[in-house]
Amino acid sequence: MRKLISLYTGAGGLDLGFEAAGFETAVAVELDAEAVATLRHNRSWPVIDRDIHTVSSKELLDKAGLKSGEPDALIGGPPCQPFSKSGYWVSGDTLRLDDHRAGTLAAYLRVLRDTLPRTFLLENVPGLVYQNKSEGLHLIEQAIEQINQACGTSYTIAVKKINGADFGVPQLRERVFVIGAREGNQFRFPTPTHAPDDEVSPLAPRRKPYTTAWDAIGDLDEKVWPAELNPAGKWAGLLRSIPEGQNYLWHTSEGGGEPLFGWRTRYWSFLLKLAKRRPSWTIQAAPGPATGPFHWRNRLLSIEELARLQTFPRGYYFIGNRRSAHRQIGNAVPCALGELLGLEMRRQFLSDPIPERRLTLIPTRRRDCPPAQRHQSVPSEYLHLRGSYPPHPGTGLGPRRTWLDVATPFSQET
Repeated sequence: MRKLISLYTGAGGLDLGFEAAGFETAVAVELDAEAVATLRHNRSWPVIDRDIHTVSSKELLDKAGLKSGEPDALIGGPPCQPFSKSGYWVSGDTLRLDDHRAGTLAAYLRVLRDTLPRTFLLENVPGLVYQNKSEGLHLIEQAIEQINQACGTSYTIAVKKINGADFGVPQLRERVFVIGAREGNQFRFPTPTHAPDDEVSPLAPRRKPYTTAWDAIGDLDEKVWPAELNPAGKWAGLLRSIPEGQNYLWHTSEGGGEPLFGWRTRYWSFLLKLAKRRPSWTIQAAPGPATGPFHWRNRLLSIEELARLQTFPRGYYFIGNRRSAHRQIGNAVPCALGELLGLEMRRQFLSDPIPERRLTLIPTRRRDCPPAQRHQSVPSEYLHLRGSYPPHPGTGLGPRRTWLDVATPFSQET
C-alpha cells in the first residue's frame, strides 16, 4: 500500500477513493468532531483532531511514521468558502485570499513544502479558477516555484475542472483538481468515460451512458419510509406537483405547471427533484427545508441514499444526527473520483503496473428502471399564488436574495 498524508479529511471521501486505488492513509487531520468520530468508527487511520494551523509538519510525519520525502502522496481539499460561487452570489463578491479561511490553502502548501511527498492532489470548487479571479491558483503556482527553488525539487502542476458524472459518478458535481509530482512529470487527466444518452453512439464507443440515480439507489425504492424523511416547511406540499427531474421552474410562465413564481427568481435547487434515468443533481452540504435534490417519491433522501450518490462504500457509517451526516456527505469528494485519480497518479507518477479496470466504487448499471412517477395537481392552498411574475433581471441584478437563482445544475457548489 502506498502511504499518504491527508489534510481536511472530513468524513473521508477522498481517502476512501485513494484506499480503493491502493493507498493507505498514514495520518489524517480533521477538526470537525463528528467527522473525526466517523473516521475513527470506520477506519483505523491515525487522526489528528485539531486545526491544521496548530499541527506542525514534524508532528504529521511522526504520527505517520514517515520522514520528509517518504510520503507517496499528499491529498486534501482546503475549505472552499473563500472561492465558492455561492459566496460570490450572496455578497456580490467574495473576499477570497483576504478571507481568513483562505489560510487553509497556505497551510496545505506549508505541509507540501515540509513533507515533500512524491505526488500531491489538491481539490477545490470551480471558483478557484474563475476567469479574472484565479488568485488562489496563482498562489499555488508561486508557492510551488518557491518550494522547487528552496528544496531542489521539480514539482509541476496540472489543473482541471472535472464533472463526476463524466466518469461514472451518479451525480452532476464539478470540482477542480490540482495534481503534481516531485520529479517533474506532467499529469495527464483521464478522458471522460461517460456521457448523456444523446451523446453516446457507435461513433463514440468508449463513452458509456451516464450512471443514473436509479443505478445508485433504485434497490432502496420503497413505497413506505420513516417519518423523518417527510419534507417539512412552507413548500413541502407543493413538491408532489413537480415532475421528476424538474424544480420550481415548472411552476413559472416558462414551465408546464401553474404560474406561481417568476422565471429564475429562486435558487436552482428550490424544490428540485431527482429523475430516475439521470444522474443526481449536486448534493448540498447544508440544505434548507425546500432545498433539493428530493427523492422522486416526494421525500427527503435517506443518509444511505446520499452516501451512495457520493459513491461511499457500502456499510460506511456516519456519526451524528441527520443534519450532521448530511453535511459530512455533502462536503465530501465523490469517492469514485478519488479512486480514478489515485489510480492514475500511481500509473503515471509512481510507475506502478495498474491494469485498465472498471472503478470499484461506481454503481452497476440496472436494467429495471420503472417509468417516471406521475406528478399531481397543485394543492389548493398554493393556488392563491397564481399570477404574472417578472423574470429575474439577470446576473448581479435585482434583490441580493435572488442572486443565486442564475446558478445552473452543472455549477452547483457546496
